Amino acid sequence: MNKILLFSFLLLPFLCTSQEKYPQNYFNNPLEIPILLSGSFGELRSNHFHAGLDIKTKGREGLKVLAAAEGYVSRIKVQQFGYGKAIYITHPNGFTTVYGHLSKFADEIEDYVKSIQYKTENYETGNLYFKENEFPVKKGEIIALSGDTGGSGGPHLHFEIRDTASENVINPLLFGIKVDDTIAPTFLNLKVVALNANTRINQQRKSFQIPIKNIGKGKYVANRISASGVIGFGVNVIDRFNNSYNKNGIFSLEMLVNGKRFYYHYVETFSFAESKFLNLLIDYKHYKKYKKKYQKTYKETASKLSTYKNLINNGKIDIKEGLNYNVEIIAKDFEGNLSSIKIPVAGKESNALFTEQKDTTAYKIIAKNFNKFKNKNVTVAFPKKTFYEDIYLDFKVDKGIAKIHTPTIPLDKNYTLTFNVSDYSNDQKEHLYIANVEYPKYPRYQYTRKKDSTFFTTTKTLGNYTLLSDKQKPRIKLLYFKDKQWISNFKTLKVKISDVGSGIKNYRATIDDEWILMEFNHKKNILTYNFSDKKLVGSKHIFKIVVSDNVGNTNELSATFFKKQIN
Repeated sequence: MNKILLFSFLLLPFLCTSQEKYPQNYFNNPLEIPILLSGSFGELRSNHFHAGLDIKTKGREGLKVLAAAEGYVSRIKVQQFGYGKAIYITHPNGFTTVYGHLSKFADEIEDYVKSIQYKTENYETGNLYFKENEFPVKKGEIIALSGDTGGSGGPHLHFEIRDTASENVINPLLFGIKVDDTIAPTFLNLKVVALNANTRINQQRKSFQIPIKNIGKGKYVANRISASGVIGFGVNVIDRFNNSYNKNGIFSLEMLVNGKRFYYHYVETFSFAESKFLNLLIDYKHYKKYKKKYQKTYKETASKLSTYKNLINNGKIDIKEGLNYNVEIIAKDFEGNLSSIKIPVAGKESNALFTEQKDTTAYKIIAKNFNKFKNKNVTVAFPKKTFYEDIYLDFKVDKGIAKIHTPTIPLDKNYTLTFNVSDYSNDQKEHLYIANVEYPKYPRYQYTRKKDSTFFTTTKTLGNYTLLSDKQKPRIKLLYFKDKQWISNFKTLKVKISDVGSGIKNYRATIDDEWILMEFNHKKNILTYNFSDKKLVGSKHIFKIVVSDNVGNTNELSATFFKKQIN
């Protein structure tokens, strides 16, 4: 039996169950062009799993976005980051589709959204909910144009399918949406991990990378290792679709030990609440240091992911002296293309002795308890279960910089970081803010709440923090026109804004003292107003904009322009 037939046979029960749960061919392609993906469902992203498909739009904006099936627009949300402009369509079969990073909604929806934005004088709308009879849509109806809004890394359509009742996201490919994919996953690296203090690997008590060799047709082999005690493995693995160079995620990862499945992880569906446990699925410390994601083939005790199935000893292998183990790690994409690594392991006791390094820090975290520590003018407070396990916290304050351990440990919750600022004058405090200075050349503003003698922030990231001062005003620059210019043929008005300190907090623009909607492209620092929003009266007009940063420094620009109404 060849590899494809064997895989199809093994996958048959899963496919039958999935097709019963997920109606086939109910949802159409949401774009006017064939589907080509730049991002797969369940991909390992920063602090979360990718919740949908990223569909390429040929590197441009403005492609027609179509309702994947009949239903009604149940929610719209416009935000600066996240999904940017997004539409949610509820369907009568119990599912909801989501379309993100849009540039513009269909005319009727666009008019409604802009009426809300002008009423509230705010670009961001929050969640706007609708009843079944307000914006019904037919399958294939144009609902929007594709774009690059929100936290997008370039023009594309983000497409999701959710269970309407639970809002859990589901892999859209399970519904019969087709993507050309005949390429097997690629293993890039392999690690072996010592999982307790008594473990020895190749006479050493540490984790390290194992060389692997690609012998063709999706098969890899690793060097033999000797070990004793409990070990685990981690793999750096990617997948690619046909006609695409993007490095995507896999559908499933499996580990066999002497032919018996010890570990299985697959991305059929998950909740947004569990997505944070991605940081326990990967070697988080290695990722933070080297920006390379190793997916573990064992489950951490604290992980609550629902994407594991039928684990033995949580995927941890207890190596016994004198026994040989044939370990095979198998990565598959949704279409069943697979690659595997075979790792021979010999059980061999080690007589090597290692001196245990004792932790001398005075700040011990008991994960199940509330923990609060003070050092000089800095206090940190960790709610119960912020950490996944007990640790000794490295907490120092030196030359004004608070070192809160290192950012190589994932946290489950936000903690509070407080600076005592009683030694600063009122004028100094007005310009101070808390910043993350893990990379000193690129300090990052932390949302800073101010009281008389203390400033505090909340964060899920350990690392270096300090107080910085910002006395510089934001910068404002007119684009493509100047003061007292005729711009009758202009369809838009653009301004560039930037800030070198705490960052831009807000802006307000008017024409002839009436608020106008300017959309902010934070990747290019450009604000854009569309003249079609309002009919101007007369030919002479005064444009004003006020921009503030996060500590209250404000700058203002005013310009006169002339524009004839062109019908």
